[in-house]
Amino acid sequence: MEDRQQGQGGRAPGTWRRIAEIAAPFRSRLIGFFFLVLLESALIVLPALITQRIVDEGVLRQDKERIIELVVQLVALATVTAVVTFFERRLAVCIGEGMTLTLRQRAFSHVQRMPVSFFTRVPTGSLVARLDSDVLGAKRAFTTTASTLLSNLVALVAVAVTMVFLSWQITLLACILVPACLLPARVLNRRMRKLNRRQLTDNAALVSFTTERFSSQGAVLAKLYGRPEAEIQRFERCGRRLRDAGIRLTVTNAVLALTVSWLAAMGTVAVYLAGGLLAVDGGITVGTLMAMVTLMARLYGPITSLSQTRADVTAAVVSFERIFEVLDLAPDIQDSPTAIELPPESTSITFENVCFRHQASPGSSLGTLDKEAPVDAEERDILQSVDLHVEAGRTLAVVGPSGAGKSTLVNLVCRLYDPVSGTVRIGRHDLRTVTQESIRDAIGVVAQDSHFFHDTLRANLTYALPDATDEACECACRAAMVWDTVQRLPEGLDTVVGEGGHHLSGGERQRLAIARLLLKDPRIVVLDEATAHLDSQSEERVQQALARALHGRTALIVAHRLSTVRGADRILVLRDGGVAESGSHEELLAANGLYASLYRTQFGDMATGTGRAVGVTA
Repeated sequence: MEDRQQGQGGRAPGTWRRIAEIAAPFRSRLIGFFFLVLLESALIVLPALITQRIVDEGVLRQDKERIIELVVQLVALATVTAVVTFFERRLAVCIGEGMTLTLRQRAFSHVQRMPVSFFTRVPTGSLVARLDSDVLGAKRAFTTTASTLLSNLVALVAVAVTMVFLSWQITLLACILVPACLLPARVLNRRMRKLNRRQLTDNAALVSFTTERFSSQGAVLAKLYGRPEAEIQRFERCGRRLRDAGIRLTVTNAVLALTVSWLAAMGTVAVYLAGGLLAVDGGITVGTLMAMVTLMARLYGPITSLSQTRADVTAAVVSFERIFEVLDLAPDIQDSPTAIELPPESTSITFENVCFRHQASPGSSLGTLDKEAPVDAEERDILQSVDLHVEAGRTLAVVGPSGAGKSTLVNLVCRLYDPVSGTVRIGRHDLRTVTQESIRDAIGVVAQDSHFFHDTLRANLTYALPDATDEACECACRAAMVWDTVQRLPEGLDTVVGEGGHHLSGGERQRLAIARLLLKDPRIVVLDEATAHLDSQSEERVQQALARALHGRTALIVAHRLSTVRGADRILVLRDGGVAESGSHEELLAANGLYASLYRTQFGDMATGTGRAVGVTA
């Protein structure tokens, strides 16, 4: 309902209160900033008053000394105004940049706590736009909009009071057109709010599109399938929507500004007419007329600016609302208030009647970003009443056809998801009763497609252990049988591996991922198709390294290649989300069931178990 209201131009409840909470830590700076704005705005009327005296007391009386004296005052006033303006703008920037950092930190920290399912639904570029474009839009509220709004309001009051003091008749005439100047802003504000939101949404869509296409995987896909022209056309469509939104917003702002400017010009004409007639009749002096004309510009200038400022405030509020939408997301996976640290001795893994299907709670769904999966896909059970137990220090291998739920088991053990029903335990502790950080500390994972950041190899390895030395990195790489590869890299550990480790081969990435796991030295090891990208020779070397690394640790091995699981203490066979078979390699072959069928498919005559395949030994 809230999204629908916002889309129609409404404002999310509590937005102003939350903006005030964000600004609260900068209270002392804001007070200083507002004081300087008040001072700067109050000084705006003094040049007009000095101009009046130059004409009346200097020019008309032909008093050169008086003219020089008043001009010196003008110079001093201009200097003071410049100094005040400098410090006012400096404070505005400090406040704006400080709030920008606060918003980004809160948004980034909050998004990192979101579950994996959130990132599978939300386009990366759209999320990045929220933390970039929208935060910058919110920053402008304090670096420019707030100072403009306050200074114009104070200037408006100061100018009006001064004009009344000089000539109440002309002031009354000038003020007749003031409501007419404010009316266009009121009429166009709702439209500008909708256009601002449309522009931000279209910009997020363009950023999302380019982020996906400029990633290494996206670029390779486009090259391999020869789709550059189609991609260019899609980019142009996104760009045209953003262009059209920008044009409509700019035109609307221009109509508002030109309308107010025309009305202000009519007000100045009226002052010239009435003031000129009064000056001829002796009702006011020539200097007063000059001062009134100068003050008219100071009167309608703030009015024109305020009409624009209202549009700026609207844009800033929209940006704040979009940021607050992200901050209001409720993570599906959260630590219980009574969560404890997972004890070091807890290393066994137990599934008790576990069922799982992908589903998103309403609190973790962002309608303006999420691309929800079809309903039938969400309702399909991935795991059904799964029971398993891995004793401490033992190895359990999980195999089965694609889509059987093997990787889901890994995600549940790491608490990337929570089961729909049933319990996942490490030791005697339900994972929902211990902290997520302690779970991450206890478990080391090597996934099928291990990710590497666009950074040095050292930074990627030490991500698992930030204070690791180069010697520790070398030992881990040697154990993973990848140190020779590191030595061949142009700058060794200081070599930048590219986005996703694209400068490395698939086998090198996997062995380096295993090195990263060995560097972490976890109590529980999870291998999710960890050797899928290795050739036979590399696989044999890595299996030997893993055999040493897994010794004494609890291990859960998910594999499609059955050569990696023959030496496991027990093998669990999944089919259609349930446990089809369980036993040792020899027992499952003798049972002549699904495992034996899979084994024969992969090894043919080697299905008797006499082949050369090398398995992990506990």
